[in-house]
Amino acid sequence: MNVDSKFLGLGYLDILSFQDTPVHRLDPRAKVLTTIVFIVAVVSFDKYQVSALLPFAIFPVIMIVRGNLPAAYLMGRLLFVLPFAFFVGMFNPLLDRDILFRVGSAAVSGGWISFFSILLRFVLTVLAALTLIATTGFIGVCTALEMLGLPRVFAVQLLFLYRYLFVLAAEGGRMARARSLRSFGDRGMGVKVFSSLVGHLLLRTIDRAQRIYMAMLSRGFHGEFHFRRPFKMGFPEIAFIFGWSALFILFRVYNLPRLLGGILTGVAP
Repeated sequence: MNVDSKFLGLGYLDILSFQDTPVHRLDPRAKVLTTIVFIVAVVSFDKYQVSALLPFAIFPVIMIVRGNLPAAYLMGRLLFVLPFAFFVGMFNPLLDRDILFRVGSAAVSGGWISFFSILLRFVLTVLAALTLIATTGFIGVCTALEMLGLPRVFAVQLLFLYRYLFVLAAEGGRMARARSLRSFGDRGMGVKVFSSLVGHLLLRTIDRAQRIYMAMLSRGFHGEFHFRRPFKMGFPEIAFIFGWSALFILFRVYNLPRLLGGILTGVAP
């Protein structure tokens, strides 16, 4: 039930996308392109890079501030999926034991550095994706991808997959509540009942998804989504794309924390 409530909380991102801020008013294509450049720049770093990734945090921070987004809510969604990155890199300290440097008498291996690098890259990319959806809406993201060259069938399927996840979570929540109300003690809580619920959940979500699709067709849906705001690439969008992209390239080419540390300590980098 806790997972159900947290998952359905993702729908709040679409509600946030209806705000009227300078970031929300930008063309979705500009935000999608900039976020793609950001993600490519972040994931392109070497596995032992940590300090060079820190300046990239300025992008999601400014997007949150300028977009009037609730930072606590976004961090909650981020922490909810952070264990996935933790389990991906948790064995790095055991597999990579080469000593890279020492802090006093403590030796720091390459496995620990790569582990923290994975966590930091995950935090940056997921936070950028969350701010993109919160300032654009998932429909806006899919439409922007279509206008950028993604085939319409893939864009529509991506949007339907996103909506189907909410249908799946809602049906799962109702079935979990029904089982809880009909259970006494430990009865009805075993693996046998759970496996049966999974099968029924799949059948119920397929049936409901089909009813939703038929309702959409009866209302004239033909695979095209409409927006209140027209799509228009003007000077603010061009400046947004090239300004942020130039900054990302600068962060990628130069390790600014190392350069700054060298200047402060008087040691040439």
